[in-house]
Amino acid sequence: MAQRVGGKIRTKPREQLQPATPIAPLFVQYLAFRLDPSWRRLPEEERRRGREEFALEVQREEAELHTYAYSGLGLKMGLDLLLWRNASSVDAFQASLSRLLTTGLGRYLEVSYSLLGLIRPSTYVRRPTAQEQAILGSERGRYLVVYPFSKTPEWYLLKPEERQALMNEHIRVGHRYPSVRQVLAYSFGLDDQEFIVAYEMEQLEEFEELVRALRETQVRRYTLRDTPILTCIHHRLGEALTLLG
Repeated sequence: MAQRVGGKIRTKPREQLQPATPIAPLFVQYLAFRLDPSWRRLPEEERRRGREEFALEVQREEAELHTYAYSGLGLKMGLDLLLWRNASSVDAFQASLSRLLTTGLGRYLEVSYSLLGLIRPSTYVRRPTAQEQAILGSERGRYLVVYPFSKTPEWYLLKPEERQALMNEHIRVGHRYPSVRQVLAYSFGLDDQEFIVAYEMEQLEEFEELVRALRETQVRRYTLRDTPILTCIHHRLGEALTLLG
């Protein structure tokens, strides 16, 4: 904006008119492992060392990526351990997994599911609530449910205002269950699915009620895929590894 000073017109410094610095990207990966049964037949001391080596490697990487550990033992075939990881680049995910698989425990783990996505502002929510910004929290819920999600081609051929109206109904239903928090990641061109949908909650019963309610909304007509569903329980890393045996 111009300002008159002493009879002369002066303008504010040019740098104040520059656009804001873009937000750094945040990639999300949900990495599930299947444990080789032969692991449990190893001597107890060897298993202890293998778990410690795996845990130390995860802790060493905290400067590059954040990791939350979950156990799906007995809840889903092929989901003995799940790592939720956030990083500024996919390179960190790849380098990390390479090192983890060479640890004492890692040599007995096989990747059973890998979901990759990118966090970005929602297309349909202008002012996200805390319920819709779980990715920003440092405290994790007791239970985590994650699944890949894709919509039908017909969804993208609707007019923007039609999609918004349908999503408004979907969002209103979700807000009736404020204790169920959501993390939505976008996977267009990055993975097989279009989105990764993750929910955190303290009671699975409430989440089941939410899902049943969402099935009755009109936007459900445009769901192409929303399986497999990965249900697991949050633990400290050491506790999750101990459950493996």
